[in-house]
Amino acid sequence: MKNQWIGLALAGLAACAACTGTAGPKPEAQESKSADKTTEERNTVRASAEVQKKWGVAVAPATRATVSGAITIPGVLALDPQRTAQISSLLDGKVVFVGAQVGDDVRRNQLLVTVHAPAFSQAKTAYLQAGAKLELARREVERAEILLKQEAIDQKETLRRRAEFENASSEFAVAESNLHSYGLDQAAVEQLLSQARRPNDGSTAMDDLTEPYLQLTAPMAGHVVERDVVNGQHIEPQKMLLTLADLSTLWALLDAREADLPHVSRGREVRVTTSIYPDRVWHGRVDHVGDMVDEKTRTVKIRVIVGNTDRLLKPNMYIQGELPDAVSSRDVLTVPQEAIQTIGGEAVVFVREGPDKFVARPVETGDRVGTRRAVLKGLNGSDVVVVAGAFNLKAELLKSTLAGE
Repeated sequence: MKNQWIGLALAGLAACAACTGTAGPKPEAQESKSADKTTEERNTVRASAEVQKKWGVAVAPATRATVSGAITIPGVLALDPQRTAQISSLLDGKVVFVGAQVGDDVRRNQLLVTVHAPAFSQAKTAYLQAGAKLELARREVERAEILLKQEAIDQKETLRRRAEFENASSEFAVAESNLHSYGLDQAAVEQLLSQARRPNDGSTAMDDLTEPYLQLTAPMAGHVVERDVVNGQHIEPQKMLLTLADLSTLWALLDAREADLPHVSRGREVRVTTSIYPDRVWHGRVDHVGDMVDEKTRTVKIRVIVGNTDRLLKPNMYIQGELPDAVSSRDVLTVPQEAIQTIGGEAVVFVREGPDKFVARPVETGDRVGTRRAVLKGLNGSDVVVVAGAFNLKAELLKSTLAGE
């Protein structure tokens, strides 16, 4: 009986052992380890020392640096409306001359477009007629004052002539204003009237004074950025013919998140950068903080005035606005800009894990630190990364991946 109980106990212990630690690894764990290994091999490039030399591969440890707690806000460049002008005609007519092309620099008051506009001739004629009528009415008033003193006319006649003079003055002012609206300045208008009143010696005909050629000049010095007119074209009022802009100053329109607003204020310094010129920085200042939050994007427009004397920045170019020292500084790992490659839309850095083994490791990048780029996630202080020749490793990795497919 005793031996029977001992046998049952041993059998129970064996069953328990089978249910616990003596069991082999689970199939799921084996599959996970296998998948990790496959993924690592797929992201691995092997290159001998000779091949590394040929590809210009160089390695160095990722280094730490203290960076200011800057806030980076995306945006786009735009023309400054205060430094932009559109050239158009207020009259119908036919273009007979265009004196500027896109890309030209023009000076203030430079002739840009000449339009044959019959209405302009009519406006000049109306002005000269109004001037002649005003001069006649003025003389009639002066004569009335003399005759009134001599009691040759009564007070009623004098008042009538004064009223005619006031009406003539109003008509003259309207005719003069019309010429101003067509682009003639005060000096040109006065010269036109002076030539009409000058005794005619036969050298100047009235038709010459009222010629229908409307000249459109540059209201400011600037750069021709748009042109939508050709010689011989019939144009209508308000049609935009040319656009001038002073490109030495642009607007940077940033889209600030609501969380960024406590760090943004008028007059604050902003560093403007673009991926097109990674080593260049432009400086500007916040000129205006928007008053409304966009319902869809939940952002606020920030206007920054940016100097652009070298004209490398272009309107509609995407840029980044950086507010330095907006938050506390932090210690980060950095690598050279060349070390960061993009594969499948993801930033990676090649890490050396053996004399001839390089693994493409996904990383999260941060701001630029001089000529280097901060790496927020994906590396540790002991990693040795490829700082030169990373593009060749990327090409080899992509080639081997395509071959494997």
